[in-house]
Parts: sequence; C-alpha cells; structure tokens
Amino acid sequence: MDTLYDRLGGQDAISKVVDVFYEKVLADETVNKFFEETDMEKQRRHQSLFISWALGGPNQYSGRSMELAHKGMNLNDEHFGAIANHLAASLREFDVPEQDINEVLEKLTTMKNDILYK
Repeated sequence: MDTLYDRLGGQDAISKVVDVFYEKVLADETVNKFFEETDMEKQRRHQSLFISWALGGPNQYSGRSMELAHKGMNLNDEHFGAIANHLAASLREFDVPEQDINEVLEKLTTMKNDILYK
C-alpha cells in the first residue's frame, strides 16, 4: 500500500509544499515572530525531511526532538491551529485530496503534546 509520502509525490513534492507553507507562516503575525531568528533555509530543509518521515517516507530526519525543538517557545493552541491551517492550505494548493490532508493533520495532532506549552 502506498504511504501518504508516496501519494503526495515524495521528497520533491513535499519540499515544494514546505516552501508554500513557510510563505504563509511568515506572512502570519500570529506565528511569524517564532521565526525571526531562524535560518529559514535550514528550517525548510529540516521541515521537509521531518514531514517526509512523518508521512511514511524514509527517515532522514536527524534534527532535535519535537519537544527540544519547541522548548522555550511556549506555543499554545492558537499557534498550533495556525500552523495546521497553513499546512492544510499549502497541501490544497497542490491538489492533495482532503482525505490525505486530514491524515496529515491527524499525524500532526499526535505530536501536539510534545510541541505545546514547552
């Protein structure tokens, strides 16, 4: 059975989605402050690898754990919702079916406890 990673088109497609995703995130005053000191090229690369792994692709992600990566940011449900909405909107721009988008968001939600209020 194809993984979500395969259905979305693999690493190249996911990298394109991540580029669109960060355009949306950086334009959003709710969450863009968290990226003011961030090397966005490195961030995009990490995020592409992480999302690929999270969707069933090869595990090439060697970055920090979710908890460590978000430590000290004190993210809340509003921030989480904004990120999830930007990811869903980015996937829609690439004509990803809603069922697959929901699967991506479900996967993201399983990580919520490692991300919020750290």
